[in-house]
Amino acid sequence: MKSKCKILKGKEYIFENNRPFLSCHASTLVELDNGDTLAAWFGGTAEKNPDTAIWHSRRKDGKWSYPEVLADEKGIALWNPVLFNAPDGRIFLYYKVGENTNEWHTKYIISSDNGISWTDPGELVPGDIGGRGPVKNKPVVLHDGTWLAPASVESKYWDSFVDITADGGRTWTAASLVPINHGKFCGKGVIQPTIWESEPNRVHMLLRSTSGRIYRSDSEDGGRTWCEIYETSLPNNNSGIDAAKLDDGSIALVYNPVGKNWGPRTPLVVSLSKDNGTTWPYTCVLEYEEGEYSYPAIVARGDEISITYTWKRERIAYVRCTVEDILACREHEA
Repeated sequence: MKSKCKILKGKEYIFENNRPFLSCHASTLVELDNGDTLAAWFGGTAEKNPDTAIWHSRRKDGKWSYPEVLADEKGIALWNPVLFNAPDGRIFLYYKVGENTNEWHTKYIISSDNGISWTDPGELVPGDIGGRGPVKNKPVVLHDGTWLAPASVESKYWDSFVDITADGGRTWTAASLVPINHGKFCGKGVIQPTIWESEPNRVHMLLRSTSGRIYRSDSEDGGRTWCEIYETSLPNNNSGIDAAKLDDGSIALVYNPVGKNWGPRTPLVVSLSKDNGTTWPYTCVLEYEEGEYSYPAIVARGDEISITYTWKRERIAYVRCTVEDILACREHEA
């Protein structure tokens, strides 16, 4: 990968060794209309530790602010923040609360002033156990204004679904589980989908899996029902992925191209598809050295792409590039 693919330049660290926590992971971001960038992640002694909280930072005029706590609950771990730009200008932050993934529930806060102030936390679905709403990746807004949140559950098996809201996030309805033949599937299953709409009501998801490949499913009815998952050509190490649709219909995907369950979380690359995710002929490398580079988040605005990801559980890295930067990698294709 190092010798064949172009290394994408422009990496920044949101913070460095002066961080106010020992470990950090699972970042998320939004680009704001005023030119600022808002990023969040969970940080604490270690993942699952009761002191883990949701932290955030703002990039303004090219500089990141010192991390501050955005959400915390004394004595219980917080996980997997997801920032979302709603169509009406509000910013939502969703996050998980709980000791384990099969017991956690989802809370959220809202900002109406570009992340300066936030509401008190609310429960996404009262009484929820198992985690409703977005589990890692951002919701998408369909052509008719419906929001789809990519969700999954981790119990005896791993299963994925979408949560649907037609009233701006006030109430949610869980769609049926994405079909998977657990009797034949290698490992527990698929989780943490990333989704996009290619045409009205035609929605697609890519999924993290336990079988060494990224899997896919498609919907023809706005995410209410899905076809049985099928294997793609893309390797997966059973670590998080994320995709974003650009204005020209291209799909950008960030992932670890490692085809081994619980395999190394390096390298980390961003690939571009011009045929709705069928092939991925353009690839740039974000990280290739030894270490953990994982759990990316990606957003697109115009022809610009912004990415955050975990850097060795010690920092959160940020990269902004253009479509042209990735297209220029073709001659270095892996």
